Amino acid sequence: MRKTVTELAMPEQGQRLIRLAPYTRVSSGSDDQLHSFAAQVKYYTEYAAAHPEYELVDIYADEAVTGTRMDKRDDLNRLLRDCRKGKIDRIITKSVSRFARNTTELLTMVRGLKELGVSIYFEEQGIDTAAIDLEMILTFPGMAAQKESETISENMRWSYQKRMESGDFNCCKAAYGYELIDGQLYINEAEAVVIRRIFDLYLQGCGKQAIANQLNTDGIPRRYGYKTWHLNAIHYILNNERYMGDALLQKNYTTETLPFRKRRNRGEKPQYYVENSNPAIVSREVFQAAQALQQRKTAGGSAPKNRYPFSGVLRCPVCGHAYRRQVTNGTAFWLCSYKASGRSECASDRVPENMVKEAFMRMSGKLADNREELLGDLIRQLEKLQNRTSGSGERIYQLNRQIADVNAQNLVVAQLHSSGILNNAEYAAQSGELNRKVSELRSERRRILMEDEDNEVIESLRALDEIMADYAPTEDFDEDLFGQIVESITVVSKNALRFCLAGGLALTERI
Repeated sequence: MRKTVTELAMPEQGQRLIRLAPYTRVSSGSDDQLHSFAAQVKYYTEYAAAHPEYELVDIYADEAVTGTRMDKRDDLNRLLRDCRKGKIDRIITKSVSRFARNTTELLTMVRGLKELGVSIYFEEQGIDTAAIDLEMILTFPGMAAQKESETISENMRWSYQKRMESGDFNCCKAAYGYELIDGQLYINEAEAVVIRRIFDLYLQGCGKQAIANQLNTDGIPRRYGYKTWHLNAIHYILNNERYMGDALLQKNYTTETLPFRKRRNRGEKPQYYVENSNPAIVSREVFQAAQALQQRKTAGGSAPKNRYPFSGVLRCPVCGHAYRRQVTNGTAFWLCSYKASGRSECASDRVPENMVKEAFMRMSGKLADNREELLGDLIRQLEKLQNRTSGSGERIYQLNRQIADVNAQNLVVAQLHSSGILNNAEYAAQSGELNRKVSELRSERRRILMEDEDNEVIESLRALDEIMADYAPTEDFDEDLFGQIVESITVVSKNALRFCLAGGLALTERI
């Protein structure tokens, strides 16, 4: 076959070079794909060097993240920001599926980039957005990529379902107190001590918020760089059957169409209860005693004397002090403690206790009914804002580049070993050291991401979302739910209360 040689046109003197930005992505963390990640970085560096009409701006590379969620792809978002800043003329990427697996997002990005004068070249499909009709050409590979993602997700769901039915499935992520090694849960003794302490304190009469306060005071660390213990985390631990050795499988499920969303399983999917699925951290008797105590508290049977659910929670809108309880002619009211004692002349209103309870029940019912619109949308918006404004973005990018560089070195070491230049001992030593460096870099990246101040707010809102997903309306005031989700109540007027919930969410309800 005769070779075809094309002479590349050199840029004329004074002509501005085309500012090129390659984008690459791998979809999981296996060694082969990490090598592929490093190889792609190397490939595009050499590609830019071989084309004199291009000026390489930077290589944008996302590692081990999903292609179906824009908010999980830090470097793609950075690439789009740099395009909006006018730093880039042209993007090159291997394929449509590497760039996006959601047809709607794909077309939105391409249209927006075209308006900015930025073209994209998809190597695998041979598509150049500068030279063709996007709406006709991009839809087909985009739909194929989207279908591929949905098929992969469907296969994974089927696999999980079959393993749940047979009892072979354990979990994808270990709860606090455990480590997941080769698909099996093992007790992390340092964290197990904290778990046992939480159960002991609760059974001794400590409230969930009081337990969280003690752990924070003692500087007890959490997972993934989180610094603060919240009431919601204590509630989760006290109600997680894993700690007595059992497992309720499929508490949540993922929607079957893009964009994939995680949903609380409220009967839409079958659930499976597996006894003795993993080693227990607390005894079955201790766990069940904690459940019984929570039920008694919810029913009001074990509330300490002279302690009421609204104590320290209801606040005066004028002077800011807490309300206190009074009983007049058999009816309980709440009013400003300073006004009641004559220490202030604030014109605050007293409110009947039963109206506060009824207002909370209405508010929590509305929140549960509109959970996806209120909490789901708010969480997603905060995550997007966090990605755009985080001051740690540049450091995260540098860590990604360092990870890519070390993986590239690991690839060279593997090639030297496969060619016989390095023996097994030399290969193991060098590869082990490089893997250690990658692990350290990833830990540093995870720490920076989790130290973002916005992450604590998002975490609290996610916990609130989880609690409300399990909420079932009742005709009685649920004191346990109230204690979990309400941080304070401001008496706006004699006709309205403002509930401040976890994560800073404030909702006003009429009384």
